[in-house]
Amino acid sequence: MRQTLHTLPSATPGSQHTLASLHYGTPGAGPKVYIQASLHADEVPGMLVAHHLRGRLAELEAQGCFTGEVVLVPAANPIGLAQRVLHGHQGRFDLASGENFNRQFTDLTEKVAARVEGRLGSDAAANVALVRVALGEAIAEMPGTTPLQALRRLLMGLAADADVVLDLHCDGQAVLHFYTTPATWPQAGELLARCLGAEAVLLAERSGGDPFDEACSMLWPDLARRLGPAHPLPPACLAATIELRGEADVTHPLARRDAEAIVLYLHARGVIHLPAAPELPPLRCEATPLAGSIPIDAPHGGVLVFHREPGEWVKRGDLIADLIDPIQGEVTPLTSPVDGHFFARDLRRFATAGMPIGKVAGRQALRQGSLLSA
Repeated sequence: MRQTLHTLPSATPGSQHTLASLHYGTPGAGPKVYIQASLHADEVPGMLVAHHLRGRLAELEAQGCFTGEVVLVPAANPIGLAQRVLHGHQGRFDLASGENFNRQFTDLTEKVAARVEGRLGSDAAANVALVRVALGEAIAEMPGTTPLQALRRLLMGLAADADVVLDLHCDGQAVLHFYTTPATWPQAGELLARCLGAEAVLLAERSGGDPFDEACSMLWPDLARRLGPAHPLPPACLAATIELRGEADVTHPLARRDAEAIVLYLHARGVIHLPAAPELPPLRCEATPLAGSIPIDAPHGGVLVFHREPGEWVKRGDLIADLIDPIQGEVTPLTSPVDGHFFARDLRRFATAGMPIGKVAGRQALRQGSLLSA
């Protein structure tokens, strides 16, 4: 294992943030997988999974099991890790700019297209290599004056040539689920779902807001459509945002299980070789459109009492929670808007007006526009 420390620019004299990346295997020897944890710095489960994963990867490297390369960033947001407001951790938004740490990653399709125009041919593998070089050059030209700008540029640079990008997050309270694109399902995404034991998979080409995973993956289908069939370009990067259940699911048994699931996936993708690999588990869910994931919003403020647990299947109109106005004594039933999988709910038990308190994944795409939360 090789550790590299990356220093972000200082916003003020005397302050400094550093990001660590851990490198396993041999660059260029085989497939590359990039894994980062806690880009939303207050979503802790991914950091514990990374802790257990780094130990397993070091063991496998020492045993000569690597046939590819893994880059692991165990704490992907040193800026957010340091943010505290009135004794509370604020790791989702950059306090200096107000921006969500997992939004506004630059779409570099136009800049990459300009660099490769007239240079691509009929060899798909050669085209992928040319695009990756051009992508690295375009990332190097991204602005990096502020710590947040530099962090975005650094993370994209570490992931630019990866065949797989796994971005580890968590929800409030939820079953394990992930977000990816239709282009990578079922060929690659289904394998990931089986290894992880995912209970929900949400598919979207453009979810809105330019999150990290889409900045890594959507370049490829966008370029392919632009270039046409004369210049074949496969979807060379599977990127997924993995929600490791809920904020409070920070336990060694769960983290060890998730780390082993990722190791199994690395084996299945040919990045490592396990001499005695277990059989792949069965698929536990079907993939549904992210546009079919319908939030349940609180119509007013009040005490939130759930009747349903994450993972339950519900029908339209089924009672999900009571919303109790403590002043008036009125109880408002909150019901499921669609038939589907109640896969996530908020951790808080006092809701404010308009607050999403849960999500139901339906099979029909009913929403348009931005599909992600703030």
